[in-house]
Amino acid sequence: MDIRSLDIPEVKLITPKKHEDPRGFFVESWNKEVLSQHGIDIDFVQDNHSLSVPAGTLRGLHFQAPPHAQAKLVRVVRGSVLDIAVDIRKGSPTYGKSVSAVLSADNGAQLLVPEGFAHGFCTTEPHTEVLYKVNAYYSAECDGGIAWDDPALEIDWPVTADSVLLSEKDKHHPTLAEFDSPFEYNS
Repeated sequence: MDIRSLDIPEVKLITPKKHEDPRGFFVESWNKEVLSQHGIDIDFVQDNHSLSVPAGTLRGLHFQAPPHAQAKLVRVVRGSVLDIAVDIRKGSPTYGKSVSAVLSADNGAQLLVPEGFAHGFCTTEPHTEVLYKVNAYYSAECDGGIAWDDPALEIDWPVTADSVLLSEKDKHHPTLAEFDSPFEYNS
C-alpha cells in the first residue's frame, strides 16, 4: 500500500496495490496490521455504501460529534468523485482548511478522514458507488454538517449552486462562521 499525508497531515491518501491479470484484478483494500505499522490504528465497526445516479451529486459536508465521532476510510468502486475533508477542530493550525483527492474505481485511491473533520464528496461520473468504513455507529443526535458552498472554505467543487444535486438536509447546514465546533485540536 502507498500511504501518504495530504497538506493536512492527519488526512491520508491510501492507494492499495492492484494485482491485474487477464481475469481482472485483486486488491487488498484494508489491512489493519499494515496500516498500524504506519501509525493508523482505527477499529472500524461499520461499512456504508452509497449510489449516486447523476453526476454532480454532492453529499456533505458531514461529521458526527463526540461521543460518537467518526473516522472514515472512503473509496469508490464505480465512477469517480472529488472527495473533501475539512478540518473543524478548534485551535487547529489548519482549522477551516480543506484537502481533496480524486477517488475513482480506476485509481483505487482511498481517503482516510480522521475524527474532527467534516467530509463530503461530489460525483464526477454518473452511477458512482462509494464505500466507506467508519469507526463509530451512526447516531442521529450527533449528526452534523457544514455548508458545502461556504465561500470561507474555498473549496473548488466541480459543480455550481444551480447544477448541484443535494439532499434537503445538505441544503441547510450552517457556515463555518455560524458553527460552534464540538471538536478540540490536540497537538
